[in-house]
Amino acid sequence: MKVCGLEFTSDTIHRIRQTLKGTPLISKRSLSRSICEWMDWSSKSGRLKETVCRKALVILDGKGLIDLPSDDVRVLQRGVKSRSLPLVQCADIACDLNELGEIKLELVTSRYSKASRIWKSLMDTHHYLGSGPLCGAQLRYLIHSSIYGYLGAFSFSSAAWSLKERDKFIGWTEAARRDNLQRVVCNSRFLIIPTVRVSNLASHVLGRCSGRIVDDWASRYGVQPVLLETFVDPDRFLGTSYRAANWMYAGRTSGRRAAQRQDGAGPKEILLYPLRHDWREILCVEPRIGLCERPRIAEPTDWVEEEFGTVEFYDPRLSRRFFDIVRNFYTQPQASIPQACGSYAKTKAAYRFFGNERITMDRVLQAHVESTVGRIKSHGVVLAVQDTSSLNYTTHQATEGLGPINTQKDQSVGLLIHDTMAFNTEGTPLGLLDVQCWARNRLDKGKKYRRGQLPIEEKESMKWLKSYRAVHQVQKLCPQTMIVSVGDREADIYELFLEAAQAPLGPKLLVRCERTRNRKTGDDFLWEQMNQQAVAGIQVIHIPRKGCQLSRDAKLEVRHAQVELQSPQGKGYPSVQVWMVHACEVEYPKAVRSPLEWMLLTTVETSTFEQACERLSWYAKRWGIEVYHRTLKSGCKIEDRRLSTAESIEACLAIDMVVAWRIYHLTKLSREVPDSPCTTFFEEAEWKALYAFSRKDPPKEVPTLRQVTRMVASLGGFLGRKGDGEPGTTSLWRGLQRLDDIAATYLVLLPKFRAGP
Repeated sequence: MKVCGLEFTSDTIHRIRQTLKGTPLISKRSLSRSICEWMDWSSKSGRLKETVCRKALVILDGKGLIDLPSDDVRVLQRGVKSRSLPLVQCADIACDLNELGEIKLELVTSRYSKASRIWKSLMDTHHYLGSGPLCGAQLRYLIHSSIYGYLGAFSFSSAAWSLKERDKFIGWTEAARRDNLQRVVCNSRFLIIPTVRVSNLASHVLGRCSGRIVDDWASRYGVQPVLLETFVDPDRFLGTSYRAANWMYAGRTSGRRAAQRQDGAGPKEILLYPLRHDWREILCVEPRIGLCERPRIAEPTDWVEEEFGTVEFYDPRLSRRFFDIVRNFYTQPQASIPQACGSYAKTKAAYRFFGNERITMDRVLQAHVESTVGRIKSHGVVLAVQDTSSLNYTTHQATEGLGPINTQKDQSVGLLIHDTMAFNTEGTPLGLLDVQCWARNRLDKGKKYRRGQLPIEEKESMKWLKSYRAVHQVQKLCPQTMIVSVGDREADIYELFLEAAQAPLGPKLLVRCERTRNRKTGDDFLWEQMNQQAVAGIQVIHIPRKGCQLSRDAKLEVRHAQVELQSPQGKGYPSVQVWMVHACEVEYPKAVRSPLEWMLLTTVETSTFEQACERLSWYAKRWGIEVYHRTLKSGCKIEDRRLSTAESIEACLAIDMVVAWRIYHLTKLSREVPDSPCTTFFEEAEWKALYAFSRKDPPKEVPTLRQVTRMVASLGGFLGRKGDGEPGTTSLWRGLQRLDDIAATYLVLLPKFRAGP
């Protein structure tokens, strides 16, 4: 569990309990220091996060997870040792600034010093907020005149955690705020003694302290601040001195404490002072958190928490809502959002969730990609198949941000997605590695007629290179696995082969050649040169059904050779070494209108007939992404989602894409490891309810994954005859719809069955 940004596992909590049991009189400070040393919790400056840890311990104590010792004894001891604060004699001064003599800003170096007692005395006597407590890190100063003595005092402390108007003024995202908040320092107290009436003294001191705070704060805490903030109560002050010192107005606080009628309650004006000209650029830099660098949920309760264990919305309420939505979408993949959520309150919460600006497709899918990386590491070869599909939302007239997806004559609008799915060599989908989603600009009509003059960065073809780069990042995390990026004829882009050639340790390429590209190897065209090669052998591969064309076993003549691809005319790129595999179907049935002919280009060495056949089998697995897209559209009904903006659709699409993957993964896994226990995919209530419903008898042992998968498919119309083979994704997503109701009924009736008549 995460508390105050720190991850407390069950082992950590157990160790804290043992420590408290062994040393019952240990102080919170000593305990927090020990915990920070155990877990290596420290700030960027190298200091242990003791304060945050102490706060987290109080929260854990409130939840009953630990039992902290009482503070009564230590409070009494502090009361005995406390000293009465000395009063400071304040002179009645009315003069010009230059008549004060030398003005010094004295830093309070210790809370036990005389200067600290003077500072507290001045604040408790003259400041309406008193001397504290101050929040977090802090520096305190006294204002001293060489002629008249003490003139006032001020302090700096940690900035407010979250302020809507301030964060909007800075331009902060949630991630940037959390990472850079330590560079903002709050002027939490500022006092000029009321008997001191000197024009421009306040603005003079503010100018002096803003120049000094950078070095003093960095010296004590190891971080250089770039922005100061303060709060002015408009019912008491005008903030004239701050404005005279060039502080900027950024808005007002919400004043949520006004109902409590505390001192200083009510809305306050927010004033900011930059300490350097590039303050906004520094504060708005987001942390670069790479793949698999976020902590996972230590003890996930189900597959949803396991799959999305690293998702980070910076709000536990959003995470809980997200997990609930994923569960609802998976149990009823074809249902509408209200039907899947099951109640008005949950439906309203789901729509608010998708409309939240923190919820983006990339943030949701990054956690799934990290889980996919874990599955990839257990395979020697993984195929990263990428393809493009369109989502039609023409009937959704109220949705904003859509663009054309077909011809100008068609006038259809929607979104385009280009996704990359990882498959093992048996064709089982391991998960998504990259998803790009965008809407075309309506003003880009006729762009295709000038695409020859455009660089690759301004074309939609850039999607193939972006996907390859995303797979390259995954390849760095899986050095023992060879990842092969697979694409159809649209991926036949010379820049893609060039990028792969420049990254020898990156993923390999396997792309079907487009005949109209007129690729050259030396002075000859690629297709002409391959036809001159001798036939290396005959290979038979299975072609799945497509439309009215039935599935069949195609007999292919196979040729292969190593060639040097020449740069397209006018590009000036260097040549690239690749291997070619040419497969042409022979002896095909008369009903086949277009016999199979593949020309594959690959950066994987292909020197033998067996290797060429392996490349053909790899490319044949590309059909899996077509099945996945059909599952996404027909099984999850993503085109029926009615949301107000394209951004909301993308957030919803991210969840549906993972749900579609899991359905497809279950379909293939039940064939790959049919004898594994069903508990790897189904909850206890689900498989028990399903077994009792299908067999009319409670289960005596845990059934296999294949048995339960076929039971689910039978709910969706799968007959299981000898010639039917194994169930597909269609019958599975239909069966999952009914399984949810069966399991819910089982959970309701189970206590009554146990109680007896």
